[in-house]
Amino acid sequence: MNRTHTKVLAVLAIVAVIASLVPLGAEGAKVATPLGKSLDGWKAKGPIENSKWAVGQAKVDPGNPRQLVVEPLDDGPAELATPTGHGDDIYTVEKFGDCTVELEVMVPKGSNSGIYLMGEYEVQVLDSFGKERVGPGDMGGLYGATAPSVNASKAPGEWQKYVIEFQAPKFVDGQKTDNAKFIKVTLNGQVIHENVVMQKQTPGGVSGKEAPTGPLMFQGNHGSVAYRNIKITLP
Repeated sequence: MNRTHTKVLAVLAIVAVIASLVPLGAEGAKVATPLGKSLDGWKAKGPIENSKWAVGQAKVDPGNPRQLVVEPLDDGPAELATPTGHGDDIYTVEKFGDCTVELEVMVPKGSNSGIYLMGEYEVQVLDSFGKERVGPGDMGGLYGATAPSVNASKAPGEWQKYVIEFQAPKFVDGQKTDNAKFIKVTLNGQVIHENVVMQKQTPGGVSGKEAPTGPLMFQGNHGSVAYRNIKITLP
């Protein structure tokens, strides 16, 4: 075996080791992580500079448990937050169709927000901690459609994790042929929805119209809220 052949084998061995250390998603999957260290890549329903959203690190206001404070970003994960909740809805510049959305959300006491898939189909965000009976307007509800199967809410001020598997509506020649569907929604490790068909969009979205693709939107005009570790996986 000559020296060149030996070097080639050594390089291939190193590549194989590195590949074994990198987790692979589904074949051909694309992963979008829209939250960086600024509001680049995001739009608001009004001027972004007046939206009341900020990137930093959020925590419950020690003087007011119903609001958040946002401190400058350090070495931790970037967090997208509206401290007072009296701002605009905010959404990604990039648009998505079929996807799986993973994120964490923090809701202070009594607060209210919403995660809008494609900017039009809302998964409710609300302080529903401790409620024995929950409806479509509670944490994890598909607003205007169906209640979560269980109250999986954590206490206000704690980070909570959603995993949302979503199927976009389908269109042929501009006519809708299939409705949008929430294939599975998991909150804090508990399945709260499976195979819920959305007959129409939720009020309050970006355009108020159904389409093949749309952005990820967070409601910002109902209460203080923070989001982090946002990952959108496309097939």
